Amino acid sequence: MRPNKLRELLKSNKPTLSTHIHTTWPSVVEAIGHTGLYDYVEFVGEYGPFDLHDLDNLARAGDIYNMSMQLKVDQEPRGFLAQRAIGSGFHSILFADCRSAADVQECVRIVRAETPEDGGTYGVATRRFTYMGYGGTKEYVQALRDIVVAIMIEKPGTVDTLEEVLFVKGVDVVQWGGSDYSMAHRTSRRALFAPATSGGVPRVRNGHQDGRAAPRRDRHRGSGEVLPRHGRPAFLRRHRHHDPAPVVEIPGGGPAQGSRPLTHLRA
Repeated sequence: MRPNKLRELLKSNKPTLSTHIHTTWPSVVEAIGHTGLYDYVEFVGEYGPFDLHDLDNLARAGDIYNMSMQLKVDQEPRGFLAQRAIGSGFHSILFADCRSAADVQECVRIVRAETPEDGGTYGVATRRFTYMGYGGTKEYVQALRDIVVAIMIEKPGTVDTLEEVLFVKGVDVVQWGGSDYSMAHRTSRRALFAPATSGGVPRVRNGHQDGRAAPRRDRHRGSGEVLPRHGRPAFLRRHRHHDPAPVVEIPGGGPAQGSRPLTHLRA
């Protein structure tokens, strides 16, 4: 089983840098790899057509340059798409359109092994990531444990229960999706991000965005924000590089004692 670079970086509390694509041309992944700058590439499968062969080929291109691949999956059939991407060699799944902590828990189960310890739904499958073995070994189960689970925070349900979502066991990354959130509230993106354009970012308090400005740690284009640890690692990324990155304040206080802030960046 190939090592999961993204998981290794997160375990080491190191920042990561990525970009995203929605082309199925593997040469684009190779071109990104040639820069030597990126840790992983997100294939935004939600935005364009692809087939299962494309997933294999994109993962192969990432392997050449020791980059992890992440798939952003549609709301349905998220289970099928996520498990086939993992079988192709993807190291991370970004789940869109979650509306509750229960939805998020099911996303975690999709990528975990169907063992008594893991409680997942991923069984034995002889796919690309197992070659040349059959699957079901200790290494196979560990590879599934290492899959990085990312969740879009873009629906009112997950925003309103953000603290509960962040404490779902197995969630590694959360990503803010301002477009869906603004549409759900019939609010323009411009109005939603007005505080950011005036020098701050919107705050989320008790699940509601209040419009007060907060200081930015880094104003460079393509940079991310620090989300403090609060009992478990969590990260926040911008949905697109031109969107302001929000700062999320978890109700009940700041970082847990002895915790360290982590950054997760995407160009």
